[in-house]
Formats: sequence, C-alpha cells, structure tokens
Amino acid sequence: MTHLRPVRPLLAALASAAAFALPPAAPATAKSAGPATPKITFTQYKLPNGLRVILAPDNRREAPPVIAVNVTYDVGSRNEVVGRSGFAHLFEHMMFQGSENVAKTEHIRLVQSNGGSMNGTTSQDRTNFFETLPANQLPLALFLEADRMRALDISKENLDNQRQVVEEEKRQSYDNRPYGHTYEAMLDLAYTGFAYKHTTIGSMADLDAATLDDVRGFHKTYYEPNNAVLTVTGRFDTADAKALIEKHFGPIARGATPPPQTFNEPAVPGGERRKTLPDALARHPQYMAGYVTVPGTDPDFFALTMLGDIISGDATTRLYKALVETEIATGVSAGPDENRGPGLFIISADLPPDGDIAKAESTIEGVIKGVQDGGVTPDEMTIALAGERISRLRGLQSALGRANQVGLYATVFNDPGRVNTYLASLQAVTAADIQRVAKKYLVTANRSVVITQPAPAPAPAAPAAPAAAPGAVKGQ
Repeated sequence: MTHLRPVRPLLAALASAAAFALPPAAPATAKSAGPATPKITFTQYKLPNGLRVILAPDNRREAPPVIAVNVTYDVGSRNEVVGRSGFAHLFEHMMFQGSENVAKTEHIRLVQSNGGSMNGTTSQDRTNFFETLPANQLPLALFLEADRMRALDISKENLDNQRQVVEEEKRQSYDNRPYGHTYEAMLDLAYTGFAYKHTTIGSMADLDAATLDDVRGFHKTYYEPNNAVLTVTGRFDTADAKALIEKHFGPIARGATPPPQTFNEPAVPGGERRKTLPDALARHPQYMAGYVTVPGTDPDFFALTMLGDIISGDATTRLYKALVETEIATGVSAGPDENRGPGLFIISADLPPDGDIAKAESTIEGVIKGVQDGGVTPDEMTIALAGERISRLRGLQSALGRANQVGLYATVFNDPGRVNTYLASLQAVTAADIQRVAKKYLVTANRSVVITQPAPAPAPAAPAAPAAAPGAVKGQ
C-alpha cells in the first residue's frame, strides 16, 4: 500500500471511489474518526444439517451482474497431526477431481465455459473453494459445490495423482525457489505446538506414507456441512437463493462434530531462538525476525497491525528510512498474522549481496526501541489508518472479495460482522496501545530469527565408474 499522497485528499478520494462497489453507509457523525465506511449487509441462517449460510445480495442498479459463491471449511494445517501433515492442502487439490455427478476436472470446465472463474486456497486456519459467475449461473455454482461436499470421489487413482501434483508444487514453490524454506524455518523455530509449527504444504514423506483410509478419514472428519460456511454475494434474489441452497445442500447428511482443538503456545516461548539457513538459490542475505503475539480476536492484534503499518511500508515509514534510505537493506516489511491461535509479528529485511546482518538487526532494534521509548505520532497514525482503509475497501470491491472475507471471518472467528467492524477496531487503537504492545511483544526474549545466507550450489555428483567388461579383472 502507499501513503505518499496528502492524507486529507487521499481519504476524500477513497470515500467516493469505494461507493461503486459497496452499498452506501450512513453519513459520518461528528464523533466519527474519518469518512463513513460502507457496510456489507448480510443475513445468515443454518440448515438442519448444520451448514451455516450467509447471504449478502447487492442489487443496486450499478452493481455488476455477477455472483460469487464461497464454501469455507473449518479445517487447515492447524488440524493436522504429527506424521500426517499436508492433508488440508491435499484436499484443496482433491476437491477438483470429481464427484458423483461431476467428472474429473469438469467443475473447472463448467465454470470457465460459462464465463466464470474458480479456485481454492488453504491456510493454517481454513480451506475455501469459490466461484465467480454471471448472475444467472447461481444454480450451477451451488450444484457444483454441493455435489463435491456430498459425494467427492476419493479414489486411490485420484490420491496417487494429486500426491504427485503436490510434490511438484513443493519443488516449484519451496525447494527450487530462493528463500523457499525461510518461512518454513521461521514457523518451526518460533512455535512449540504442532498446529502452527509446520507449513500448509506439509511433509512429502507424510503424504507418501498416507493410506487411502487415512485420507478418507480426514475428509470425513472435516469436510461436512456442519463444519462449513456457505457465503453467496452479488446480484441475486434472496428467496431464490434460499430455495436453491435448500435443494442442493439440504439433503446432505450432517457429519460428526470434529474434535476440539486447543493451542498450547506460551506467550513468551522462553528465550530467543536463532537459525542460519544456507540457500544455494539466494543471491543476497535475508533477515527475518518473528515474535509470538496473540490471536486475531485479541484487541492487541489491532494495535500490532497499526504498529506494523507505522514502522514499515512506503518511504515515509520508520524502517524504510532507517534501512532502505541508508542502503543497509533493499526492502523491508513488518506486521502481524491474523490467526485463530497465537500469530507471529514478522519483520523481514532483504539485504544487498554484501549486506551486514548485524547492522541490519541493530538498526531494526533501534526502530523498535524508538517506539517503545517515545511512542508514535498522530500523523503516523493518520497515515496508517488511511493505508488500511485503502487496502480493506479495495479488497471488498468485488463480489468475490466480499464472499471470501465474510466466509473467512465467520469460519475462523465466528464473526462475519468483523468485515464491517475491522476498520472501527483500528480507529479505536490509541498511541498508548501501540507503544504498549511494542514493549510487551517485540522483545528479544520473545524473538525467533532466521538468517538466510547465499550458499554455493552443491557440487555435481561424480560420474559413476564404468562397469568392468565381462571377464575383466579390476585394477588391470
């Protein structure tokens, strides 16, 4: 995001630009801390089988004639157990391999041939699947999602095929990419509990060892209507949508309640942890520090978000001035994760090829100490809020953006209304809150550091000695 333009014109422009995508909000009151924020109006209910349904129609004349359907399952890599990692991400792929009435990859073809787009994503806390289609194709989107929720084809052939796909993805996105293992190393270093200690892609050894019964059991536990949220946004009639949802999802049987999950992360893990990671594909050093903080439901999350915006971002922010303008680093970022469990506040700096890690770290520590000792300024807070407003409203301009965000908040935080209160929660943060969280969480005892250093490529293996001819005597 960028904050380089003057704040007042920026907010005025944004208030008018956001109106085309979201229903109008009530006028700002005298006590409001900025321009009015458009609200997403929605209704929600549950089917008898436990499926949570959220409908957010937008039938304004200027709204585009499209609909978005999102199904978010309350399962992510945090639900996996030691020795069986990567299952949630595996099902991101398996869910496109066909179901009772939809052939393998036909889901993709049907959506695309009707002028739509679709995808699925996996995180630590949830897995979602979504489509955007012309408004008259709502029946198709609901049929497709219901059919794979009810009767996914989990066969040995599909499992073996998608295992290979995931393994190739890991090679492309992790093993053969510069800094591909840096975040993985950070999670392993910073967390003690397995829920957040591993990446969503998981271990290939775990996937190779998984049996068909293992995979079917994971699916039966988590991919049931009572563990899912269906969100529909865009141009549609609410009564028609309810009838279609009842028709397609109503007959699906309720599943067993998934086992409860607790997080056992200590607030301060008991001392700094450090690791140097050699990377043959990296061309310059990278410094990453992670601080275990709080779940996204904790009020401190919003203070930490403001802290991240104030110290990193564009050329006006503290880390940029201290690191990039002085050529200690070529880029820097900072901010918290929005997790169900304890998140990480991560500060990352890319250094030049001959960069000085110790100097970069001491400079970052100096910026943090400046906030801890002297706090932040009103101007910094105003600019940070303006940037957050831009980012949030841009993300909600499309029907798909609204469907994905509402589904995420309903699933992970049991609070779909968070989509409307997020900016207000940021506006409620005070300078004292920001200074307090900097003192509480951004301390050395709560820090994990991963330093990625360029490393020589491994030497090619020596060619094998030619086999001796039949009857020949070795050594002669």
